[in-house]
Amino acid sequence: MARRDLVKARGELVVSTSGPMDRNPAAVYVTGLGSPTSRSTMMASLNRLARLLGASEHRNEEGQDVTALFVNWPALRFQHVQALKAKLSEEYAPASVNKYLSAIRGVLKAAWRLGQLPEEDYRRAIDVEGVSGSKLPAGRDVSDGELGALFAECSEDPGPAGPRDAAILGLLRFGLRRAEVVALDVEDWDPEASMVRVQGKGRKERLVPVNSGAGEALADWLDFRGSEPGPLFWPLRKGGKPEPRRLTTQAVYHILKSRAEDAGVKELSPHDLRRTLVGDLLDAGADVVTVSKLLGHANVQTTARYDRRPEEAKRKAAGRMVLIGGMGTQQMLPKGRPDEIRDQTQRLCRDLGAGGGYILGPAKPVMADVPTENAVAFIEAALNQ
Repeated sequence: MARRDLVKARGELVVSTSGPMDRNPAAVYVTGLGSPTSRSTMMASLNRLARLLGASEHRNEEGQDVTALFVNWPALRFQHVQALKAKLSEEYAPASVNKYLSAIRGVLKAAWRLGQLPEEDYRRAIDVEGVSGSKLPAGRDVSDGELGALFAECSEDPGPAGPRDAAILGLLRFGLRRAEVVALDVEDWDPEASMVRVQGKGRKERLVPVNSGAGEALADWLDFRGSEPGPLFWPLRKGGKPEPRRLTTQAVYHILKSRAEDAGVKELSPHDLRRTLVGDLLDAGADVVTVSKLLGHANVQTTARYDRRPEEAKRKAAGRMVLIGGMGTQQMLPKGRPDEIRDQTQRLCRDLGAGGGYILGPAKPVMADVPTENAVAFIEAALNQ
């Protein structure tokens, strides 16, 4: 049913002209979002939805994808939204599907506020439940050794790129997002307090402490750049001459990628440094609410997703188990004092027969051809290693 509704909707919801921008619900919705990152994300989501509804790709004079402007969003009804949800669920993780549904709700709300969609139709159209479920956070943790290699690579660069890149890496290490790093202005850095004022998502400001190493890199970079007002980080022309304009988020990604390759560090992303900070702080006993505020998360549950402690607890639990097998059988025993598990061990050894067996402890395997009558003593010795 959902597929038929989506196919039927194609063609019916596509328009040949975008109309005035102040009357286009997609334009009004995206323009009203609080940050460039949010506007870019939601416009990309609406463009994807527009293509699912049958719209051909449209680009403006700057080459930007504006396909979403050519959809008759006020004609969207509950069955269409439900069909889009079903289609998206086949391709994307729950969080991504819910992002698309959020974009739909936003553009329909704009249509309602513009008087293009009756309230009853609007309420019905947005009455689609989100998708439940979760995935493990993307990316990986970055080790101390890898971080040291990255900063060492920057310190060996005698030009302005060395301190600039070290300062950027330092700010990423202290939990800033790429967009937050490039949005910094010179006046956002307070060298005496070792603090940066960060403009986060939803126009929420926060102060982030920066340690002496990153602070020294910032000072060295400003020696090259100068202290005149404007963007804190500039791109560099060939020859290392700073160009006075704001760095892009894509440039930050390429800087990290290039430094990692030169330092022999396996592939990583700027977000990996952010998630590593969360894990390190929580491992050190920091309160999750405090860490959430430091990173600018609106919801503490977002921070909790990067908590490594539950995984470490599972590893420790698995490490308390000893695998005993042989002759085609495998059994699990809780690790403990031999006299506490002697009866169970003897029973298992009888099951294994006289052909011997193997013991796999929590850290290293112990292989042996052990007669049954000596198996208990051998197990006790292995457990006490």
